[in-house]
Amino acid sequence: MSATSRRKLDHILIALEDEVEGGSSTWFDEVMLIHNAISEVSPREVDTSVNFLGHELRAPIVIAGMTGGHELSLRINRVLAEAAERLGIAIGVGSQRAAIEEPKLIHTYSIVREKAPTTFVIANIGAAQVARDYDIRSILKIIDMVKADALAIHLNLLHEILQPEGQPSFKGLIAKLKDMRSEINVPLLAKETGSGISREAALKLGEVVDAIDIGGAGGTNWALIEYKRALKVENEALAQLSKLLLTWGIPTAVSICEVRDALPAIPLIATGGIRSGLDIAKALALGADLAGVALPLLKKAYREGIEGVIKMLDQMIFELKAIMALVGASTIKELKEASIVISPRLSEWIRCRGLKRFMKYKKLYPDIVI
Repeated sequence: MSATSRRKLDHILIALEDEVEGGSSTWFDEVMLIHNAISEVSPREVDTSVNFLGHELRAPIVIAGMTGGHELSLRINRVLAEAAERLGIAIGVGSQRAAIEEPKLIHTYSIVREKAPTTFVIANIGAAQVARDYDIRSILKIIDMVKADALAIHLNLLHEILQPEGQPSFKGLIAKLKDMRSEINVPLLAKETGSGISREAALKLGEVVDAIDIGGAGGTNWALIEYKRALKVENEALAQLSKLLLTWGIPTAVSICEVRDALPAIPLIATGGIRSGLDIAKALALGADLAGVALPLLKKAYREGIEGVIKMLDQMIFELKAIMALVGASTIKELKEASIVISPRLSEWIRCRGLKRFMKYKKLYPDIVI
């Protein structure tokens, strides 16, 4: 087993067996959707379908890229892909670096396309590998491996810094993406993995990618996972650093505001602590186009198989439809235009950061000047 494959297994087992959330909040509790007492929309009439990067989805949900590169991953990816195909939603795979290093592991990723022939599939490779090691031939292999509809470049600098095996440098990434973009035949997506994306980073990414997955803080905490790994190998320096950075990152709700202010039209996925239909509704009302779910589905896939995953996703869609009816939205477009109240804490962030797109909320708090 390669070092990469062994690390993949470590991450899966820690996520399945230990508590790996906490330290940060999504800040979705800082956002309130406004109840419409005279809504004439019934949940049965709600249409949750969306178009994302030219593909029709039956609900604004993506099973976020999580795993691959180990036989346990094969089992999990098979279940997740079957669920995505059955529900008509999108799915991503975990970093495909392991399969580039060990081609015998390709099937742990390609199973996704095999089990989800009509699904919107997102391939995945790390920014460190793109910046340092991989040429266009490797990138095209990654896309072809899962017959992908899009390619995510994951931005995991915090994680790379905290891993003993990490490659904590993205030097030259933007320039390389500019060079190779014309040779890549699918949309490029920038994906954070739990620390969020700021307005400044979004402006630079907007020059080279077609979509963004903010990967905000508040869900799976990679600093906590690496803290546990560091303790196991008695790496005191990394354990202390991981503990120090347990609260690092931009909360998911905040990152949506940051990116949407910078790039009003870019297709946007909100991942990071999405746990209910209410979270999905708030994410979309703030400006996201899809919401990504990861850790809860990983656990369901491992413990309960396809029926457990379907049941959880069906519940989220059921909740989303109910909430849309409660705000009077019969379509996702109408939900994205729903009235919301932003709390003083998030309003203060908006003021301090000068997020002018959200100026309309200053009338709710007259003392806040943007």
